Amino acid sequence: MAIVGGGASGTLLAVQLLRQSAVSRIPLRIWLIDEHGRHGRGQAYATYHPWHLLNATAGRMSALPGEPQHLVAWASASASVPGQVTGETFLPRGSYGRYLLETLAAAQREARPTARLLRITSAVNAIRPRSRLRGARLLTSYGPLDADVIVLATGNAPAALPFDAPETAAVITDPWGPGALDQVTSGSGASHVVILGTGLTMADVALSISSARPGTTVHAISRHGLLPHVHPGDAQGPARSFWLPAISESAGPVRLTDLLWQIRQEISARPDSWHRVLEGLRPHVPALWSRMPDNDKRAFLRHIARYWEVHRHLMPPATAARLSAMRQTGQLIVHRGQVLAVHQRAGRLAVIIDNASDRTELDSDWLINAGGGTTDITVAASPLLRDLFSRGLARPDALRLGIDTDAAGTVLGADGRPSPFLHALGPPLRGLWYETTAIPEIRNQAAALAVQITKTNATRRYPRSAA
Repeated sequence: MAIVGGGASGTLLAVQLLRQSAVSRIPLRIWLIDEHGRHGRGQAYATYHPWHLLNATAGRMSALPGEPQHLVAWASASASVPGQVTGETFLPRGSYGRYLLETLAAAQREARPTARLLRITSAVNAIRPRSRLRGARLLTSYGPLDADVIVLATGNAPAALPFDAPETAAVITDPWGPGALDQVTSGSGASHVVILGTGLTMADVALSISSARPGTTVHAISRHGLLPHVHPGDAQGPARSFWLPAISESAGPVRLTDLLWQIRQEISARPDSWHRVLEGLRPHVPALWSRMPDNDKRAFLRHIARYWEVHRHLMPPATAARLSAMRQTGQLIVHRGQVLAVHQRAGRLAVIIDNASDRTELDSDWLINAGGGTTDITVAASPLLRDLFSRGLARPDALRLGIDTDAAGTVLGADGRPSPFLHALGPPLRGLWYETTAIPEIRNQAAALAVQITKTNATRRYPRSAA
């Protein structure tokens, strides 16, 4: 088996496969492939900055379905996590990365000698089906790898800049690339930084810069100028169960206007608990999204998505407090508008912003793209995705948010037929389920996919392909 992507999605799948192997005694050899060698941590949890916190409490971030206290128990026993940890603690993201690594290591120990996992640091550039054998060959910088089953756990593809920009090191297209922010946060003296986006990525980037260079002014720009709301914590108890007509119906289309009206009615009855309503709605989002007509989905993406995101993906209170202090001192300035153009002048960048009423020009030393994942996977920079699409081994979903699959995550080719060897997991399934980027959704997907893979006849029929 080959898992392409060694971040949280790929790691959670590897854990579940190893656990399945340990229980069922199914022999497996698993390659966990990560381009940057950040196995277990991936892009999201490779940070060691103490101010970069999870945006959900520890009680909601267990790696294992059915074991909600798994992370809390690990953190309470770990010498690397200071202080008392409860289900309401917002842990550092670096600590969570360490937790994923140790959970993976424990699963490896349990699965020996039936299964073996090898971590490979390499880019996967292409996949070629094998003509006479099942599975396919992965063309990687490590060398060719043959696998019976391949899972795309590639995470969020970074969004491309929506405008032309000078080719200079001062323009950073992916702030989480290895060493991407080193030059911005090193040195001394004041500087000016423009960040595209005002979401959670912007918050972490701004905190990284301000802690390293306190005199720096950060300008954050987005179309709506909205920052995520503050997480209330879990002190008020679990999400409240509630009834909506759209949820009670199991068939038929869900119209966006009807759903919005129903949610607003529920929130208006308890305006102080709107976050509980959205948390209660969360498990139903995939089913509601799958029943919504494509035109309604497009309307949601165009007009509603940003408002959903700032209410759904919340900031930890400590993060919000630090950003508020930065805004009060002028270290962080939030702009509502769109960047029209970027020019290079005398070694600096001139960033031109259109805010509907007029145009503003900012002089900046750096421009950082923190706009989140791409909204059109066909323009993603990944050579692997481009190759899969061009050869018809995969196709984008109808909205181009991700890869088209069936309900079980099996990739559909250009002809609409399910692939005999290719699956997808996590953020690449955004077009299918929409809510598929957070740990609670991904851990359930990983568990279901592991069961599906290990119970196939193909897995049992070829024991010599395993460890």
